[in-house]
Amino acid sequence: MDSNLDKAAGQNKEKKQVKPNSEKSEERSSGLVVSVNISRRKSVRKKPGQEGILIEDQGLEGDAHAGPGLRQVSLLALESIDKMKQLGLAVGPGDFAENITTSGLDLPHLPVGTILETDGGIVLEVTQIGKTCHTKCAIFRQVGQCVMPQEGIFVKVIKGGKIKAGDRIYVRQSR
Repeated sequence: MDSNLDKAAGQNKEKKQVKPNSEKSEERSSGLVVSVNISRRKSVRKKPGQEGILIEDQGLEGDAHAGPGLRQVSLLALESIDKMKQLGLAVGPGDFAENITTSGLDLPHLPVGTILETDGGIVLEVTQIGKTCHTKCAIFRQVGQCVMPQEGIFVKVIKGGKIKAGDRIYVRQSR
């Protein structure tokens, strides 16, 4: 997995790309999918993997949090995970129960309504920034803070498809 993280970080030096499927040659900010993380149970760390299937208006196939609603899929940036590593935690993708770990996107500053699109045509809409942490997770109990409640985001799957580590994600302002 470390080689994938290194690969994603190295590829992410390009922060701007021409957005796919666009008749205009507008530049859009972009990032990479580092990991696709799934758990069949809620309130546990998710198992990092290389790919998954996003189902329209449901979420990530096989994940306990999949279903209709506004919080179908969660995303957290590798940069946020690195903040926790700097506090001495041995953590990585999936450890904060995020479905998709990204690199190169400033997730907590994307406004609700922002559209994310992959090269493969997957379309996601940002529905929530952060969350209220009702039960303190093991990470919070260990160091007194956790990045997911402040820096994680939630999206709704507008158009599904296969998502995999290494996919580029483009930011559109809104639908």
